[in-house]
Amino acid sequence: MDFEYGLRACCILIHILVKAKLIKDAKAIFESVLTKDFSEGFSQTLVVLNSLIDSYRIREIYRYMHHSSFQESAFVCNLFVGGIVRGRIDEAILWLKEMERMDFKPSGEAFNHLIKGCSSDGRLDDSLVFCKLMMSMGLLPSCSAVNEMFGKLCENGKTKEADEMLTILLDKGFAPNENTYSHLISGFGNDDDIKGLTKVFEMEYRSNSPNISGFTSVITSLCECGRLEEAEKYLERMKAQSFISPDIYERLIEDHSEKGSKTRACQLYSEMVELGSE
Repeated sequence: MDFEYGLRACCILIHILVKAKLIKDAKAIFESVLTKDFSEGFSQTLVVLNSLIDSYRIREIYRYMHHSSFQESAFVCNLFVGGIVRGRIDEAILWLKEMERMDFKPSGEAFNHLIKGCSSDGRLDDSLVFCKLMMSMGLLPSCSAVNEMFGKLCENGKTKEADEMLTILLDKGFAPNENTYSHLISGFGNDDDIKGLTKVFEMEYRSNSPNISGFTSVITSLCECGRLEEAEKYLERMKAQSFISPDIYERLIEDHSEKGSKTRACQLYSEMVELGSE
């Protein structure tokens, strides 16, 4: 059988069997392949390894590979880090150390998995360590990994740490999106840090020209801090860019009413109706 097509057929079959939850049959084919001359090409085949790793039987897979003629590669180790981190952070970190021992360079994707896994597991200091480590290796985290980390940091009173990390990332060429800034704005708002909140918004304004979600984040955060006058300044800037948000008007109307500013609440309601936001 032609090497390439024979290998591809095995990969497809294993992938189908895993998806059908016929793990025993998939493993049987996997073991068979590792005893043949397919092993070298097999080690570079993403679909089969991802399929098996997704089945969460990582120790079994590695045992079969270890006792065969299979040759480890950075590619495979990176896949194992990603697979393990979904449920067992400490094991994933051990795999990373094993890669260092074998002089394999972890991929950006492996680090992204670790940053996300540590963040979701509440290991926020570790997520920052891995972020710094990958940058020291000339890699940049993905926007989704940074947003996951920043979201958890800001939720747990560590907004300043997230802000400091953003400064480092920007210097390295990282391109944040509106969610990155929104996490920081919300975090500074929760900390009642108006200076930090407005600084991040202005940073976003200069770099990204924020869309309606950016304005919504800063105005909502200012309202939560009771800074309605400052919130309305951003409302004016939002309107100047032709962004209209019923939710923002409703929030300001509600907050002014609660503070006893009935006149201002009525003015904002009339303005909302006039702008067609009702």
